[in-house]
Amino acid sequence: MAFSFPAFSYIIALIVDAFLIFFSIFHVIAIDELKTDYKNPIDQCNSLNPLVLPEYLLHLFMNILFLLSGEWISLLINVPLILYHIHRYRTRPVMSDPGLYDPTSIMNADVLTVCQREGWIKLAFYLLSFFLYLYGMIVVLIAV
Repeated sequence: MAFSFPAFSYIIALIVDAFLIFFSIFHVIAIDELKTDYKNPIDQCNSLNPLVLPEYLLHLFMNILFLLSGEWISLLINVPLILYHIHRYRTRPVMSDPGLYDPTSIMNADVLTVCQREGWIKLAFYLLSFFLYLYGMIVVLIAV
């Protein structure tokens, strides 16, 4: 049993993925509150927008560790989501603050449905990734 940089990368990935799961759950709940008119769109966007860049940076940091440690399968699984994050942030509405959610357009039914679907897909991806990282960590730790 050897503790190596790939094992460290997987441990950090598990911790970061727990935060990403939390962000996704918060996103799904926030969009659901908007859908049921429980909260004001301005307040909700003000609570969602500050979490966008930390989510993207945490996900990128985790994958940089995979790149440096040579964990190619874990990196390749995450590349499509990284590319989606880059595309999503580049095509965001014009706003003065960083973030993705514009209070004036988020109540549009199409935008709200896309945001809700995005939240559920990210939540499923991060949950599956958590178990993949757990398995990868165990394999790396018991490899000779």
